[in-house]
Amino acid sequence: METEYKVRLEIFEGPLDLLLYLIKRDELDIYDISLERITKQYLEYLQAFKELNIDVAGEFVVMAANLIYLKSRSLLPADQQPPEEDVDEADPRWDLIRQLIEYKKFKEAAAQLQARELQQERTFARVGEGVTLAAAPFRLGEVGIFQLINAFQNVLKRLDAREDLREIFGENFTVSDKIEWILQQVGAGTVLRFRELFARVASRVEIVVTFLALLELIRLKQVRAVQNNIFEEIEITAVAL
Repeated sequence: METEYKVRLEIFEGPLDLLLYLIKRDELDIYDISLERITKQYLEYLQAFKELNIDVAGEFVVMAANLIYLKSRSLLPADQQPPEEDVDEADPRWDLIRQLIEYKKFKEAAAQLQARELQQERTFARVGEGVTLAAAPFRLGEVGIFQLINAFQNVLKRLDAREDLREIFGENFTVSDKIEWILQQVGAGTVLRFRELFARVASRVEIVVTFLALLELIRLKQVRAVQNNIFEEIEITAVAL
């Protein structure tokens, strides 16, 4: 395995994006988030980034420290809360909730603007009687890094439960080899489902290398990862040249 391989993605968003994704994925109420649960899930993502050798901004680590602090505060009785905190806000979640709500508003506004832009791109002026222009087909939702990491974690959980999965000494999987293999799989317009990437893996190392190859192809804009909705299978397709 190429242990020094570093992934630098241009599809990264910030720690608030990750928290909003976790809330949406688990269909939680943003006003009633569990600090224990969301902190655990957030730290699992940071561990996945570390295992994949993905560079993350310092703000992710700062948010992790803040979540751990808020979680520890939530375990203290009200009369033992740190004295410097505002007594009118005994619940340590409120500052984080306010940040998430404000950020969510900006995200939704940006999404609306993007939707209008896409709608405008699909609008054609009348070009003459008897001439009909077909609207461009709507594309499935582009998958971001957090959805990909979630799918990757699910693959690891399933394969870790397999008794026949063993680490093979002397194995030599490289990102370059897996990139070539993925490109062969999606050739001629073939749609490759995410789980099919790992259908014949022999070890955890091979899983990681295959996933790194997918991330690199996405960064290079040679393949697209798309998903109809948050609970459906991610599909990998080649980018049309």
